[in-house]
Amino acid sequence: MFQTFEAPTRSGPIGERVTALRAELSRLGLTGFIVPHADEYQGEYIPASAERLAWLTGFTGSAGAAIVLSGEAAIFVDGRYTLQVRDQVDSQDFSYEHLIETPPHEWLKSRLGGKDRIGYDPRLMTIAEVRRFEAAAQSAGATLIPVEENPIDRVWHDRPAPPQAAVVMQPDALAGESATAKIERLRVLLADKGVDAAILAQTDSIAWTFNIRGGDVPHNPVALSYAILRRDGPPSLYIDGRKLSNAVRDALADLADIKEEAALAGDLAKLGAAGARVLADPQSTPDALAHALTSAGGALVEGSDPVSLPKARKNAAELEGMRRAHRRDGAAVTRFLAWIDAEAAKGGLTEISAAKRLEAFRAEVGAADGEPLMEISFDTISGAGSNGAIVHYRVTEATDRAIEPGQLYLVDSGAQFQDGTTDITRTIAVGRPTDEMRDRFTRVLKGHIALSTARFPKGTTGAQLDTLARLALWQAGLDYDHGTGHGVGVFLQVHEGPARISKTGNVALEPGMILSNEPGYYKTGAYGIRIENLIVVEPPTEIAGGDRPMLSFETLTLAPIDRNLIDPALMTAPERAWLDAYHARVHDALAPQLEGNALVFLKLATQPLSV
Repeated sequence: MFQTFEAPTRSGPIGERVTALRAELSRLGLTGFIVPHADEYQGEYIPASAERLAWLTGFTGSAGAAIVLSGEAAIFVDGRYTLQVRDQVDSQDFSYEHLIETPPHEWLKSRLGGKDRIGYDPRLMTIAEVRRFEAAAQSAGATLIPVEENPIDRVWHDRPAPPQAAVVMQPDALAGESATAKIERLRVLLADKGVDAAILAQTDSIAWTFNIRGGDVPHNPVALSYAILRRDGPPSLYIDGRKLSNAVRDALADLADIKEEAALAGDLAKLGAAGARVLADPQSTPDALAHALTSAGGALVEGSDPVSLPKARKNAAELEGMRRAHRRDGAAVTRFLAWIDAEAAKGGLTEISAAKRLEAFRAEVGAADGEPLMEISFDTISGAGSNGAIVHYRVTEATDRAIEPGQLYLVDSGAQFQDGTTDITRTIAVGRPTDEMRDRFTRVLKGHIALSTARFPKGTTGAQLDTLARLALWQAGLDYDHGTGHGVGVFLQVHEGPARISKTGNVALEPGMILSNEPGYYKTGAYGIRIENLIVVEPPTEIAGGDRPMLSFETLTLAPIDRNLIDPALMTAPERAWLDAYHARVHDALAPQLEGNALVFLKLATQPLSV
């Protein structure tokens, strides 16, 4: 649920922690150490016990890394966090580096000497990551050293205990397919790839395969675990047995061999000794697991996670669940927008109070619909004024701003219901917006509409569509430094691979894939703008006069887009028609769920643009 995260103070504790780590590295004979934002399961969201990067640096973003050497240290973040990192991390302790423009292995390579011994935790770094660092070290004559115990853990004396949330079964009616059927499908994939087994190291892949959900990770209903799929014979699920009730254990025992995680390395060694060919995704499999297999003689076959594409192609039951969840969520968000419209001008609202009220609306709507709010799907981004320009801003008690007239207020939020996951961003004008704000907002909206209305042939990738969302901004010399869209799971992770809409999105979009559509614009120190809906790829259809079928998108998200921020003169007639049709659909879907002021607001907010 919504909570603020207070990072360690910039003066004192961080410097002391870096000093303590350097002392531990010296004891181990290491001249440096790599600190990824990762846990043993390579998830984007990690439990408090694995927040080593935040503990060491103060940085609380969802992506980043640090390298600590004996004489200097650096923290690496991408374009989403370039402002946040400067607010949270003291430049006296760490230099700021761009994760993409100056990759950590390249930065390290330029500083290594022949006698350097750089440590890393092989449980926290993937095969691909270790390979890059090994190449950097070898080019300088240095050595990359795996450590058995993470040195941060030795100096983090109040480290939280690992989570032990209970595992529950996701009903087949919501999953749309039994776990037995999924496992049989995956066995066929393994046979087609000519492998004996596959390592599953991504928790959402395991949750999807076995139709289980958990609560080990904030906002994402997964259970920290590993699995081995076998072409012949039952799979093995490696999980802390304390998370399993007798009923859940019995249900899973019909599907797989249930083992403690400590048994995984030995089982990989047995596969290796038998000369097995084992599939592993180098982008998500911890280096430690690969080593356990190959050191025993096994053949590591590198390839994508075999679950990723089947999981991304949502079936009819999953899509219907997502539509229900979005109708429910749209009612909650519209109640919130009506509340903001009535209350913001009075003063007294803050980023934190608004975020808490939005969550309360979601809980109320879910309870009324008989589908309780299980969790929010990520930390709500509640940014007023200049805080809205921080792409992945995370409000704290120290940064909490009042929502005041003359500002733009950006709120990016989502919900986890058992039948679906939501993710929506709305930008709201508090009072009268400036002409510049309306211009920028309208250009973002034009990009949003261009992507929403795209028709594209089979094989089209996210990178090919990304330009559509940016073109209106580019024409004015503007852009944004994040991807346009990410995949979304069904009561799973709000950021799901493998497809995405971005400059680097190289996976072809297929029917059933759910993605976000979220172009934006951010003026540092002033305001941020983002418009986000979730969209699903629809099956190909024929176009009159065309010679091949085309894929398209259905918009799932239902909530008004602020008409006060739109300059109709910048929009084409088809763009205005799309917005009017979208708002008519929003009105018809949500009106039966609303009453009073919220219903009055909905009617006004969804009027045709010409009114």
